[in-house]
Amino acid sequence: MTQGKILLQPGTLWTSVKKQTEYALGCGALLSIPTEFEFVEEDNVRFLVRILSNLNRKKAAKEKQEKQSATSGEEFNPFLPYEEDLFVADISDTHLCILNKFNVVDDHLLIITRAFEEQESLLTLEDFTAMWACLADFDGLAFYNSGKSAGASQRHKHLQLVPLPLAPSGSQIPIEPLVTSAQFQNSNGTSVKLPFIHAFAPLNSNWVQSPLTGGQATLEVYLTLLNAVGLDAKQCGAYNLLVTREWMLIVPRSQEHFQSISVNSLGFAGALLVKNAAEMEILKAQGPMTILKNVAIEHC
Repeated sequence: MTQGKILLQPGTLWTSVKKQTEYALGCGALLSIPTEFEFVEEDNVRFLVRILSNLNRKKAAKEKQEKQSATSGEEFNPFLPYEEDLFVADISDTHLCILNKFNVVDDHLLIITRAFEEQESLLTLEDFTAMWACLADFDGLAFYNSGKSAGASQRHKHLQLVPLPLAPSGSQIPIEPLVTSAQFQNSNGTSVKLPFIHAFAPLNSNWVQSPLTGGQATLEVYLTLLNAVGLDAKQCGAYNLLVTREWMLIVPRSQEHFQSISVNSLGFAGALLVKNAAEMEILKAQGPMTILKNVAIEHC
């Protein structure tokens, strides 16, 4: 990709998100899922836990997708074609962004590839360039759920972006205190307070000024982190990747669920989601860090 192939005009994304959100809510294309939330503190991390109020919309949509797939004999892909009422902006010749149809977090964006690629495939220069083009105008947390065991619900490759702060009070990202206290060996950092395999790396926030430069540099950091946690770049296992303007975190995964609680990348940011009061009781009884440890890979 060359610099000239970035189609997103600087300074326009946030305005487009707000405008399209209002439109998509009005026409019924955006089906936000209401939640309540509370904080659960463990190991000096104030975990944000959202409790879903109503899953009926998403359940009905999933049943419709499954019926379409059974009729056509092909797996339903909501991104090919994408729903035009959710379209936010063209990012580049390879990527565009749409609203997350069933959002739990306000202004939740999906950065999707125009052509089909598998969600488990390696992230590329084009992926990271598109991500930085968005981060330049949208101070947020980008994340990638690589594979079903990492919480991915769609096979078509997509990164996700949510605005910061994640929580209405405290750290912008609940896990951030552990990131800032990470111990570094060479360029990779780890936190003694995270009881599972992971690796951090600092990023340069000035990369927002040149998405292509940022994309290239971030790709190199990403490949280094894959190696640091024992993932083979040619045959990756499941993992979660979290990226802000300042840092990157990678966590290999062993399974999607702890009992009935599903965990994706946001869980490792310190933001968990439960479907009902019963799951909240499980979370409180076990502790959020225990849940993360069980779905990640424990240190040997």
